[in-house]
Amino acid sequence: MIPIEKTKLDGVLLIKPQIFEDFRGCYAMTYNELAYSEAFKACGVESLHFVEDDISVSRKHVLRGIHGDHNTWKLISCLEGSFYLVVINNISNHPQYRQWTSFTLSEYNRWQVLVPSGFGNGHLVLSERAIFSYKQSAYYNPDGQFTLLWNDPALDIWWPVQTPLVSQRDQVGHFVR
Repeated sequence: MIPIEKTKLDGVLLIKPQIFEDFRGCYAMTYNELAYSEAFKACGVESLHFVEDDISVSRKHVLRGIHGDHNTWKLISCLEGSFYLVVINNISNHPQYRQWTSFTLSEYNRWQVLVPSGFGNGHLVLSERAIFSYKQSAYYNPDGQFTLLWNDPALDIWWPVQTPLVSQRDQVGHFVR
């Protein structure tokens, strides 16, 4: 069984894949549809199918997000380097609305985070370079996206860097066209 932990936010799951190491290096299975489906079902996630895989490569102190939509589940992992991941509930009628949690994902721990639809996520690169990888349950639709300000005082999110590098979208809280 895939090792999964429930987190303080309903529906957000922390997956800790088993890592096999020897003199050659290491190996970890990062996704198997049957095994992950069974593990997700055991945690109350009945049906989940991923249709798109994406990566983002960033340098140290780049902060991406907080982005999300109300249709897409994401399975997030770190392929190289390390980053600080924040996940926030953005479902307005949910009792945990605007509550957040955080994780440090790296190429060494191989942790993954399952983010439900209606939640946003953002990450800050801690290493010199990091590769952020995510599977999505719906095709990317920029018109359905929401952006929460990473430094919104009402959210009171703790970030390990006070002056990150952010895009114009993340400075103003929406797409700039």
